[in-house]
Amino acid sequence: MKSKVRIGIDLGGTKIELAVLAQGNEILLRKRIATEAQGGPEHILEQIKKLYVDAKSAFPIHTLGIGTPGSISAQTGLLRNSNTVCLNGIALQSVLENALGCSLVIENDANCFALAEATLGAGKDYECVFGVIMGTGCGGGWVFNKQLRRGPQRLAGEWGHMILDPKGLSCFCGQRGCVETFISGSGIERQYSALCGSQDLGLTCQSIFEAAKNEQNQIAKKVITQFYQNLGQALANLINVMDPDVIVLGGGLSNIEDLPAQCTKEVIKKVFTNDFTTPIVRHRLGDSAGVIGAALIGDNLEISS
Repeated sequence: MKSKVRIGIDLGGTKIELAVLAQGNEILLRKRIATEAQGGPEHILEQIKKLYVDAKSAFPIHTLGIGTPGSISAQTGLLRNSNTVCLNGIALQSVLENALGCSLVIENDANCFALAEATLGAGKDYECVFGVIMGTGCGGGWVFNKQLRRGPQRLAGEWGHMILDPKGLSCFCGQRGCVETFISGSGIERQYSALCGSQDLGLTCQSIFEAAKNEQNQIAKKVITQFYQNLGQALANLINVMDPDVIVLGGGLSNIEDLPAQCTKEVIKKVFTNDFTTPIVRHRLGDSAGVIGAALIGDNLEISS
C-alpha cells in the first residue's frame, strides 16, 4: 500500500495550483492551471477537477485541503467575501465534494499562507504570527502556537477589509476605502487609473512601480508613495490591537525590492510606541506557501480511493 500524502489545492484569481506533500513535508508533485474565472463557477470546478484527478491516480491515499479567497460562512455554509466574485453564495465545500467524489477541508487562502509560514517558513520560530497576502487582493491570517485562529465568524485576519478611508474607492465587499483598495495589485492599478482619468494608459501594477522611478511620472510616484504610507498605517493599526511576534509578507507584491525595510520605516512613524521591535519579514516558502498551507489543513482527513 502506498503511504498517505497530503494534497493541497490553492484556488487563486488567476491560477489554481496543486501540490502533493509527503509526511516529511517535501513536495512530491506541483502543478498549476489557469483559473479562467470568466468561464464561471462550473468552469472553475472543472479546472480544479483536472488537477485533482491526475494527482489522485498517482497518490490514492491522501488528505485534501483547499485554500480559497473568502471563507465559508459558519451559519449558511456558503462562500462569502471572495474576490473571485462568481463563487460567492455557492455552497463550495459540498459542491467540490460532489464534483471530486471525496471529503475535503476548505480554508481561506491567506490563512493557508500564514499557517505554512508559521509552521515551516519565516515565522516558524515565533509563537504569534500574522501572515500578510498582497497580490490581486489583500488578506491576512493569524497563527498562535502553530494553530490557526479563525474566530466565531471565521473572519480572523480579514485585514484587507479594515477601512482606511471611508471616502475612498469602492471595494467589491460593498464598503469604500478598504485596505485592499490601496495596497493590493488591483488596488494600485485602480488608484493610478483614478488619478490619470482619461490619460490612463492601463498600466499594470508592476509597470506603475517602474514608472514611479521616473521623475516625469508624478502620478505613479504619488500612487507608490501612498502605497507605502497606507501599508504602514494598516499594519500599525493591526499591531496596536494584537502586537504579533512577527509579520510575514507574502503575495506578489511582497517581492518588491526593499519592501520589508520600507514597510518597517512607515510602521515606525505610525505605531503607538517609541521602541518598535516587531520583525517584518519576507516569506520564506515563495509562492508555494499557499498550496503548502492548503495541504497542511487537510491533515486529519484521510481519503482512500
